[in-house]
Amino acid sequence: MAIGFLLFTILALASSLAYASDPSPLRDFCVAVNDSKATVFVNGKICKDPKMVTADDFFFSGLNKAGNTSNPVGSKVTPVNVNQLAGLNTLGISLVRIDYAPYGLNPPHTHPRATEILVVLQGTLYVGFATSNPANPNMKNKLFTKTLYPGDVFVFPEGLIHFQFNVGKIKAVAFAGLSSQNPGVITIANAVFGSNPPISSDVLTKAFQVDKNVIKYLQGQF
Repeated sequence: MAIGFLLFTILALASSLAYASDPSPLRDFCVAVNDSKATVFVNGKICKDPKMVTADDFFFSGLNKAGNTSNPVGSKVTPVNVNQLAGLNTLGISLVRIDYAPYGLNPPHTHPRATEILVVLQGTLYVGFATSNPANPNMKNKLFTKTLYPGDVFVFPEGLIHFQFNVGKIKAVAFAGLSSQNPGVITIANAVFGSNPPISSDVLTKAFQVDKNVIKYLQGQF
């Protein structure tokens, strides 16, 4: 019951933000079809014939299962967006489950198309986000942080860099609602140091004001 109530709460809160990024739907629903072979691309996904829609198009199972956190950062995000649940197409909302190993990190990242509202089910998370660049060049980006416990909720504004870190000695679990059917994610370290082709080390050396060998080392990690 507790998990069900928390999931209902985050979805309800996220739905109130749903139209911040995604366009408003023009019909009751627009179940997505597999458009991987489509020759015409649209902003969203092509609608399935309403006469062919079934209850399964609005159903997803599996968020009761823990994600595998055996990776360098010690976290696993299990998404339920339009790519996993076709019925989300045009509805402006999605969901994720996040599992954290002890001292696991969901590293600094951003969702370019969505605000995120997160609720902790288990464990203790240190979370935060940084503001965009201030108009005054003499000021620094401001960091907002909070330590969250089971039942606590925190919101990450659309497009801002944010993170979650499990500061406890036990596993942590959180669920989050996002105000887009396809919020996207840019993990900062991966994008900067692991892009293909790589960003020029001259660019990164200048940007980070460090020795070129440091940049080469960091690129080698990704």
